[in-house]
Amino acid sequence: MLAPPWTLGRTVVALLCVAVASPAFAQEGRRKPPALEGVNKAVTKHIEDKDVAGAVTLVIEDGKLVHLSGLGNANLKTEKPMRPGAMFAIASMTKPITATALMTLVEDGKVGLDDPVSKYIPEFADVTFEGNTLDKPITIRQCLTHTAGLGGSQRVVGSLESTAKELAERPLRYEPGTKWEYSPGLNVVGRVIEVASGKPYGEFLQERIFDPLKMNTTTFHPNEKQQARIATLYAKNKDSGELTEAESWIGNFDTDPYPNPSAGLYSTARDLAKFYGMMLNGGFLGDAKILSRDSVKELTKLQTGDIETGFTPGNGWGLGYCVVQEPQGVSAALSPGSFGHGGAFGTQSWGDPEKKRAYILLVQRSNFPNSDASDLRKDFQDAAAAELNK
Repeated sequence: MLAPPWTLGRTVVALLCVAVASPAFAQEGRRKPPALEGVNKAVTKHIEDKDVAGAVTLVIEDGKLVHLSGLGNANLKTEKPMRPGAMFAIASMTKPITATALMTLVEDGKVGLDDPVSKYIPEFADVTFEGNTLDKPITIRQCLTHTAGLGGSQRVVGSLESTAKELAERPLRYEPGTKWEYSPGLNVVGRVIEVASGKPYGEFLQERIFDPLKMNTTTFHPNEKQQARIATLYAKNKDSGELTEAESWIGNFDTDPYPNPSAGLYSTARDLAKFYGMMLNGGFLGDAKILSRDSVKELTKLQTGDIETGFTPGNGWGLGYCVVQEPQGVSAALSPGSFGHGGAFGTQSWGDPEKKRAYILLVQRSNFPNSDASDLRKDFQDAAAAELNK
């Protein structure tokens, strides 16, 4: 039997900028969502079909929290219900946060987007393609847009310093700037943050993003109390169709203790709502100023031109963010210019500036077929948009 939904709906209308410091934003109540029943219905079907064990969904509109729900189970064996405050490994949803942190250094005048990476990581001065010296050096912008030619694992082994050096030694997969391929470029950006700021990457994010936004449950290293809140990761057995516990292969704080700029964060729906609320508000949330409006626009505008990109049709890439150009399929409910990122374990977040909405979907499912275009993501977004468009 599914755990009862825990919801926080339209009755909570505090602006997110106030909610950063408001206990009302953290409250949970056992009451049905007054306006977004369609979201719970859509997500419940995927839980009953054993696509996921449970899910947390959140929607904000015009700076207001209009939907927050926890459905199903965080752990099937113990039948632990999924609470709205559950923590999740958000995997590649870490990338936009890393890119945003880098942009604060651009505003500080310590980094240029078109600086050669070798300015900060000297080993990149010797990078070649097919045995030939590059006509132009790899830039930070290219690392942010997955057009630098880098390939291979996105794990951080040892430290960001050693990982960046190892990345510089890998053969390039194509001439930088000519193609798009999902890459470990954000790990390079993480090391640039360390060099330019003089601080460890994780510490810099804490000071410049998490503390100002009061993202108190976003971390690379969950403490014992936080670990008890982490939803269990599951994979679907191909033969039985049952969900079985799975092992994380990236961003695992037990096996890879150094913070991973590409995929290492754990977070909650509320914290991610604060981050995307800040982005939708032009870099501000309450008293916290993270970026200027111009920097937000630079991060979230199309940067890849006519280059064909992943992961789904109609999308391009900004700086660390996927950007919707032509809404279709899984992105049909979004407006052109929407920005966000998914994660390897089925999670997704979108900010829609035109409609002033953010959609947060948190699940923990490995081996999800075509996760970026999953029916769960589409059904959640479509249901939420249908309710709000009435």
